[in-house]
Amino acid sequence: MTAEDTEFVWSALGGDPALVPRISNVARGGVLEARLPVRELARACVGACALAGAELGALRAGLADVPEVRVDDGAVATAFVSERHLLVDGRAPVNFAPLSRFWRAADGWVRTHANYPHHRARLLGALGLPGDASVDAVAGRLAERSAVDVEDTVCAAGGLAVALRTAKEWAAHEQGAAVARRPLLSRERVGDAPVRMLAPLAGDPLLPAAGVRVLDLTRVIAGPVATRTLALLGADVLRVDSPRLPELPDQHADTGFGKRSASLDLDLPGDREAFEELLAGADVVVTGYRPGALDRFGLTSEALAERRPGLVVAQLSAWGGYGPWAGRRGFDSLVQVATGIAVTEGSVERPGALPAQALDHGTGYLLAAAVLRSLTEQAEEGGTRLVRLALAQTAAWLVGGLAPGPADGSYEPGPWLAETDSDLGRLRYARPPVSFAGGPHDWARPPVPLGTDSARWARA
Repeated sequence: MTAEDTEFVWSALGGDPALVPRISNVARGGVLEARLPVRELARACVGACALAGAELGALRAGLADVPEVRVDDGAVATAFVSERHLLVDGRAPVNFAPLSRFWRAADGWVRTHANYPHHRARLLGALGLPGDASVDAVAGRLAERSAVDVEDTVCAAGGLAVALRTAKEWAAHEQGAAVARRPLLSRERVGDAPVRMLAPLAGDPLLPAAGVRVLDLTRVIAGPVATRTLALLGADVLRVDSPRLPELPDQHADTGFGKRSASLDLDLPGDREAFEELLAGADVVVTGYRPGALDRFGLTSEALAERRPGLVVAQLSAWGGYGPWAGRRGFDSLVQVATGIAVTEGSVERPGALPAQALDHGTGYLLAAAVLRSLTEQAEEGGTRLVRLALAQTAAWLVGGLAPGPADGSYEPGPWLAETDSDLGRLRYARPPVSFAGGPHDWARPPVPLGTDSARWARA
């Protein structure tokens, strides 16, 4: 990574610039190769996250110096495609459904996302097609319509479709302009609370987030990567899902390391009461649903700050909680298409893609870093903290703010893959890339099936 990239990220996190030299990089060739500086983004995000963990660990352990951080391109590249490396009893997962792909429209290209049954149903309904429609039927219908018309129609129906745009077209778009006016991430103090007194740390490995309770209300990749990282660093992470929303088991497994998993239907009084008890004991709440989706449950940042002073609230979205697309659903693949990345990695005639879902993974490590830095700030200054990130803001940084760095040698993922037994079967998985002297090298527990655990915090 370049020093400028790391300094930029660390500054966005509010970190002391004097700590940046604690990070060193092991550069490797053949890593996350792309026209855009994906490797540099990945290095900077992981490095900042590891430094934030090391900083908090040093504070809690009473260390004179923040531990050295080592960012290895091999570990980073392997982790950034962790969902592709996962094997469950030797079986590889399917990461994209047949209707999640690029399609020819009448005037260009459109990309859809239909990995979940309800998204598939909304897509087909918006196109006036039956639930068992074939790929050819969808292709024929889309070829008759303009890309923007498909985008608007499908999104209005609650589905996911995005017209291919160049970076210039995205900059001229109202949502693109709104994103461009925002920083990489936002950090706010939204309420007063006493200084957080985290227990002193001792022992090996150094676990900066030990004793911190994280209520994980995220799905898909970016949010779960963040909470998976907090679990690595010792946090008690409880992911809570609605039984009404389907989840992809392999995706849940890949991002479930170190966590527990519970299921609650917040429309049921008993489950709502259990959730309120969880919230009352949480130190951190991480949300990854589209803006406004959880408001009716009293989970706005303002309501959380009032109900639980001293909380760290971390919010993630695809497009940002502002602009005309604030309420739209989105995924990494769609953000790449809207922001011009797909054109840069291919062309207007034949769009391409990044070598990894780098917006998801990169934003996930940034989100974890923002939580860790918030905990450090609370230990020194108190206050309720709010951090907000969006895949589109990370995309803007990738497109316009990173510089290529050096790389030598070759890369094979083998050294950064491991195997373990679990209730899901024998798992092959990518090791965590976040590493600092004295810190953990792997998760303390494998993932569990969705909804396995009771909806209560582990005993202290």
